[in-house]
Amino acid sequence: MSFLSETLARVKPSPTIAVSNKARELKAAGRDVIGLGAGEPDFDTPDTIKAAAKRAIDEGQTKYTAVDGLPELKAAICAKFKRDNGLEYTPAQVTVGTGGKQVLYNALVATLNPGDEVIIPAPYWVSYPDMVLLAGGEPVVAEASAQTAYKLTPDQLEAAITPRTKWFIFNSPSNPTGAGYTWDELKALTDVLLRHPHVWVMSDDMYEHLVYDGFEFCTPAQVEPALYDRTLTVNGVSKAYCMTGWRIGYAAGPEALIKAMGKVQSQSTSNPCSISQWAAVEALTGPQDFIAENNRAFVRRRDLVVARLNACDGITCPVPEGAFYVYPSIAGCIGKTSAGGAKIVDDEAFATALLEETGVAVVFGAAFGLSPAFRVSYATSDAVLEEACDRIAAFCAGLR
Repeated sequence: MSFLSETLARVKPSPTIAVSNKARELKAAGRDVIGLGAGEPDFDTPDTIKAAAKRAIDEGQTKYTAVDGLPELKAAICAKFKRDNGLEYTPAQVTVGTGGKQVLYNALVATLNPGDEVIIPAPYWVSYPDMVLLAGGEPVVAEASAQTAYKLTPDQLEAAITPRTKWFIFNSPSNPTGAGYTWDELKALTDVLLRHPHVWVMSDDMYEHLVYDGFEFCTPAQVEPALYDRTLTVNGVSKAYCMTGWRIGYAAGPEALIKAMGKVQSQSTSNPCSISQWAAVEALTGPQDFIAENNRAFVRRRDLVVARLNACDGITCPVPEGAFYVYPSIAGCIGKTSAGGAKIVDDEAFATALLEETGVAVVFGAAFGLSPAFRVSYATSDAVLEEACDRIAAFCAGLR
């Protein structure tokens, strides 16, 4: 329709949400569907966190809060950054939003001017490029590859930087690949950034606590303190604390940037849900032991899915360091025809045929900026994953 914004025409709806919605529609229609598209832990929110929310309701904590977060939650976030990352922040350097997505979007809206560039390593979380476009900037995609374990190299980062670069978005462990950068790998990237003082760093640490096999998480401002004054470190309670629906994300960075982000939020959503904020205080300050317990289940599921997918014809699946995703290549499937007659011309065709012929919903690689591949979320039960892998194996075996 002609009255819609031209900016809106530059972006597309979230493919991951679209896949989840399609799976729900098919289930509602009576189809036997296994949804592996949602980036959401299947574990329930811990009882201590739910109890804190109930207590907040009973105590009447149901009014507006400060626009960008309760003082108590900001204090808990400061303590978390010091405890987990060795980073010192004051409450004035902290913002709280309705999920990590809003925090990222606020930062981009608050800083981007037309023509400003934002470097985004691919494979990337589907929303990064479109949020940049909505904020008036230009996404610059720097493709990593399976040969580098889906991690950006220093040379690739150097080549992507121009005088118009405003931000570098960094995500480790990664959605969609689960790839995690070691201290030395990240230090090599921060060394490049030190040579370009006009480039700011947006570090999306949402999967910080979901790391496996002894992998040690680190974040840019921690690895290179000289970047502290131009780094926004973003996190949230959605993934590690099994609180996706509570919608609480947060970030810490330079006070002037945080204030500008607060201005954006004050004229859009205003404060996040007060009850969710009190639940997040408990999440960050209360018992943390359930995270390790959940991670043991995630490791088991990861190993199950990696082994089963690597046994499928035409699929190669690397072992990720964290998050709850795998990102297998389907290069060996391209150009074939499925048992149902579908031409597998690309990864979107693969995912479409897989859903229609087997009822398994995955997200195709082009949505994440790197093909041919697909993303599997293994944040579901072992039995469901076994059945899904049985169906994927049968589908691949039927390709001709």
